[in-house]
Amino acid sequence: MTSLVHYVLHYGIPLIFFNVLLEQLGAPVPAVPALIVAGALSRDGKMSSTNVLLAALFASLIADYIWFLLGRRYGYRILRTLCRISLSPDSCVRDTEARFERWGAKSLLIAKFIPGFSTVAPPLAGASGRTSAAFLIYDGIGALLWAGSAVAAGRAFHRAIDRLLAALENLGGWALVIVLCVLALVITVKWAQRVHFLKQLRLARIQPDELMAMLDRGEMPVVLDVRSAGARKHNPHAIPTAIVAQMDDIDSRLSDLAPHQEVVLYCT
Repeated sequence: MTSLVHYVLHYGIPLIFFNVLLEQLGAPVPAVPALIVAGALSRDGKMSSTNVLLAALFASLIADYIWFLLGRRYGYRILRTLCRISLSPDSCVRDTEARFERWGAKSLLIAKFIPGFSTVAPPLAGASGRTSAAFLIYDGIGALLWAGSAVAAGRAFHRAIDRLLAALENLGGWALVIVLCVLALVITVKWAQRVHFLKQLRLARIQPDELMAMLDRGEMPVVLDVRSAGARKHNPHAIPTAIVAQMDDIDSRLSDLAPHQEVVLYCT
């Protein structure tokens, strides 16, 4: 049987490329572990760290630019689609919008270090009208920082990683089974978190027609428009009775309300 290390060395660069490409397209296949292992192998002279970084960079730029173009063409609709398939929907768009409003395209420099931000940031950059040149520059630098830090960690801890690889190699075919089981466990945990979040959301959600019926009956709940400034600019339509508020201001906005007063929040 071909050894695990030999397999990784033989297909290492294509594996890095497709691993990063799939992760940046939104698939739940983390690329950081592969980059760390590649860094350890490069420290031992078995792999080229330059080739690893170039593979990660090009894969990241290809995936991110696809999302960027989709965001430019479809706007916020592509973001809603992403949130439906994301395993981290609770931090899907709002946190990303806030960072973009605060830092602009510079937020792409750190996007890949933040779970959930990496996939949503490129289409949001397209939807918000950033130029292709600015996007590719900041996104490319961010990709190099992200991949470079993982490779550097692998080089720094190469002895421990070498021992781990040796242990996996001694397991033969079971090594692949273990790796796949760990990946399946990560996906299962993330999926369980998503299901729990959506269950909580359904319990607290009100449909637009239900809100309209409440207003028609004269019940007059307090409606807060907590969309980001960018979302309101993109779609200026709003519920007539809604009060514009930021998430940080909700407590102060509601401080004078009676405890039994119904409150409805809506966002992106």
